[in-house]
Amino acid sequence: MTDAPATAEATARAKAIYDLGPTVIFSCKADPRFQYCLYVPPQVGKGTKVELLVAVHGTGRTSFLDFRDGFAEFGKWNDVAILCPIFPVGVRGDGARSGYKYMQEGDIRYDLLVLAMVREVAEKYGQDWSTFAMFGFSGGGHFTHRFAIMHPKKLWAACIGAPGSVTLLDPDRDWWVGIRNIGEKFGITFDGEALKKIPVQMVVGDADLETWEITHKPGGTYWMEGANDSGSTRPERLKTLAASFEKAGVTVQLDLVPGVSHDRIKVLDRVKDFLAGVLATKRGR
Repeated sequence: MTDAPATAEATARAKAIYDLGPTVIFSCKADPRFQYCLYVPPQVGKGTKVELLVAVHGTGRTSFLDFRDGFAEFGKWNDVAILCPIFPVGVRGDGARSGYKYMQEGDIRYDLLVLAMVREVAEKYGQDWSTFAMFGFSGGGHFTHRFAIMHPKKLWAACIGAPGSVTLLDPDRDWWVGIRNIGEKFGITFDGEALKKIPVQMVVGDADLETWEITHKPGGTYWMEGANDSGSTRPERLKTLAASFEKAGVTVQLDLVPGVSHDRIKVLDRVKDFLAGVLATKRGR
């Protein structure tokens, strides 16, 4: 089979199979060590302009498929494409699992990598995705709230699901616990006014209470003073994050989902409802 179909009919058929609907996995042009897949509403093939949701996986990585497929119907009927980055474990050869959650790992800046992916797919599909929504659960919840802190002007909504650890808007503590040295570390000036303009949802199951994976201990890769100060469990830490955002003037919808543990699938309907509301307002409905 050739990668260059000889006829217009074959070209159109390949595009429909591989580039529209649930797509294949693509390597990122900016850094082929990383990949992504998408759900692209079929109407995009006819020139329809759509919004973009970036959905970020957790530590296990396989949730990128859950999110692509789980948001597909929502995307089709609400004119939203879904971009799911894939950040492999141990991309630097060290077996590390959590680098992407804290935005930087060696010379890799994961926030800039996502922005490169968005530019790449916007150009490919002829879309204006200068702003987009972002959702992440667990490790992806780590990523989403830190991305919102760093790049608020890029987002029209942020849905933060069950992060294990949180970065508070604390100017008296260094990254990652606070934001005091965000300029020194990332070359970014924190823009609190822009953050206030983002509709923010924070969602976690009220039975998401296991702490074995989220308790930082001295000697750990991401240990620092204050690492556990936001609470012991994910609901406690998310409540502390919500309070930090609200103190800074950000409007937060905090959803504690009854009877749900650390289960990404069981929070997706809450996220879809939130995003549908934001889209209605954004589109003036």
